[in-house]
Amino acid sequence: MSTKSDSDNVKSMMLSRFLHAKSTTVDFELENTEHVFRVEAHAPGVFRMRCGPAASMNADKLTSRARQHAEMLLVRQEPVGELSVSSLMPEEGDGWRIEQGDMVLDIMRSPLSWSLYKGDDYVLGTADDAGLKVHDAGQGPRWDACLELADEEVLCGLGETLGSFDRRGERITSDHAAERALPLLWSPTGWGIYVNTLGRIVYDLGRTTTNHCQVSIEDRGFDIFLFVGDPAEILNQYTALTGRAGQPGLWPMGVWLDQAPGQSTESLHSLAQSLRSGGFSFDVVRLTGAAAYAFQDDKPAFEWDPQRAADARSLSNAFESVNVQLVAPTFPGVFTGTVLFEEWEDRGWLLINDDNGEAHVFPGDELSGGRSYGLLDLTNKDVYKLWSERQRQMFDEGIAAPMCNAQYDIPDGITARGGECGSVLRVVYPLLARNALFDAFAGHKTPQEGIVLSGDLFPAVQRYAWQMGPDVDNDWSGLTHSLRTALALGASAVPVQMHTLGNAAQPVREMTPELYIRWLSCLVFSGNFSFQAVPALLPTAFDQKTQALVQHWLQWRYRLIPYTLGIIEDAVRTGLPVQRSMLLAFPDDPAAHGWDTQYMFGPALLIAPFTQPGGKVKVYLPEGSGWWDLNTGWRYEGGTVLEVEVGLDALPVFGREGHMLCLGPYAPHTSEFNSARLLDEVWLFGMPEHSPAAMRNKIRVMQMQGSSYIKGLEGLKILPSEGLEVKRRGAEVRISRMR
Repeated sequence: MSTKSDSDNVKSMMLSRFLHAKSTTVDFELENTEHVFRVEAHAPGVFRMRCGPAASMNADKLTSRARQHAEMLLVRQEPVGELSVSSLMPEEGDGWRIEQGDMVLDIMRSPLSWSLYKGDDYVLGTADDAGLKVHDAGQGPRWDACLELADEEVLCGLGETLGSFDRRGERITSDHAAERALPLLWSPTGWGIYVNTLGRIVYDLGRTTTNHCQVSIEDRGFDIFLFVGDPAEILNQYTALTGRAGQPGLWPMGVWLDQAPGQSTESLHSLAQSLRSGGFSFDVVRLTGAAAYAFQDDKPAFEWDPQRAADARSLSNAFESVNVQLVAPTFPGVFTGTVLFEEWEDRGWLLINDDNGEAHVFPGDELSGGRSYGLLDLTNKDVYKLWSERQRQMFDEGIAAPMCNAQYDIPDGITARGGECGSVLRVVYPLLARNALFDAFAGHKTPQEGIVLSGDLFPAVQRYAWQMGPDVDNDWSGLTHSLRTALALGASAVPVQMHTLGNAAQPVREMTPELYIRWLSCLVFSGNFSFQAVPALLPTAFDQKTQALVQHWLQWRYRLIPYTLGIIEDAVRTGLPVQRSMLLAFPDDPAAHGWDTQYMFGPALLIAPFTQPGGKVKVYLPEGSGWWDLNTGWRYEGGTVLEVEVGLDALPVFGREGHMLCLGPYAPHTSEFNSARLLDEVWLFGMPEHSPAAMRNKIRVMQMQGSSYIKGLEGLKILPSEGLEVKRRGAEVRISRMR
């Protein structure tokens, strides 16, 4: 549908009268339509505004397909807040005031428009006289909401970007795969919006009119959530609404090794043995290229690529012999020219062409090994169940996790059994594919623990903790590219991006020992990363001094696993990502916002990576905290700019005052970790005030009588910062200032 319509088909929405209110909702009648405008106190700090037929807002009256679509987007359907409604005073305008705690929403009658406040402070509202408009050019309605922006308003979120984290001035279309869009938009000034739809959304972020943010939504109804709070509160409410990540478990936290293009599994296994005997820590091998297994030509059962292995069991056993887990690529298709393709085409189990009712044939790609195929119609519950059950068999046979990119360029003339087509089908398909895989590999566990590796982006993608990073070049810009996408995705509520150290498909002439070690040191302080199994990108490609530095940083990585697990636990509880940009972590410190390659690694550590050659880097320490240099032990006040010089065995890392860093023992792989003794050492950054981001159920920090008491640290080495006195009594540690 075109984003512009004939002006005769544009109508401004106007409220005719108040209908009724409950403790959580208030309804208004729209003038000259059969639609209702509803406002919900969806949760503290969250309003939901909806416009459409009354029946569409009643869950009991929705069709089963409509309910399924609603559940794809929201895990919390019912409002849980409380509101009160009153008429505005004449001098305030013609409309109503809806209050939820200190959050106030003023709704104007004509045109339908709104202003959002926190207490007496204005937060966000529609542009003057713009209001809510609907366009109908015969292809279905399009809703336009025009929001007014302050002159210096910064706009964040909306998915992946290599440019500024401030998206202002851009125009983003949600179902254009190349734009890598996600649906959360927020500002450090204290507001956020989420458009709840599977339809196409176009965000004009001040590109057409500098001080206007126009959101255009192609759907039968209008459905938008407004958030008020700092960015951490917004991500918390957004993920509570749309779904949070599951725990990945311990083994994915270990370092990965990616198969090289054209490399045999036998060669990969030999390499794994060699790296293990050479003292390089890692836990996982990831098969790359074409799907490792696919449906047999005449049976709905998986068959392994004979060039990879005879079966999953023999291959997984081979890698388990060197304490390595196996991740394998898969895809939701069936090859053309097979008995199974014809049978499932007859059953209607494949996506079909509208014009002839036949299964649509997709051209060969990397995952299909170049063979053309039909896509399984995962909207069909029988197809979804069969594909998920077959994938579960792969788990039972030793595959630790699947990898699947299913964000296909599905043409508009393709329809699923449930009627999904166009932008809706392009959004729904990767969501269903990833959910089916998660059901297969983690859904049967309590709690649901496991990962599904994919690079797809779609609404609610943050429910699946492990996101593949971008393909990068083997140079300093590649390092920056990988880092910036992780920070952008984190600002859109994606908890973990999996980085790669280089790219096996790109030239390696610029991968110097300095770049290799600087890149590795940065990735140590991330959700996780993988080595590439091409000779020039392996640690063994470099001299002995460089290899020793690699082992040094791998030891750091494995010692950080308890802390990293704790950060991911934070993501499960709060929606905050592992790597947090300065905009996200310090919204009230404008000076910090320009330092866009620095980041917080969880709540306690500030990382200043090297993104160009040389041993010096400038660091900004944000206001509001003291900061402790992990390399020197020196303390600095916030609001300070430093120039730090360190060798390849160090990285500028600063501990945030009041926090603790919990480290584990070094291990060559995670199967040697003792879950009862996961911690080995605790570093204190000043007087501890916060429980550490690790093993929360076993460690507590309490403040009493000018001291901090920590329980759960029996037998651990404690390294206090200067000026603190530590006294132990069993599992209780008392920390006081030296007198």
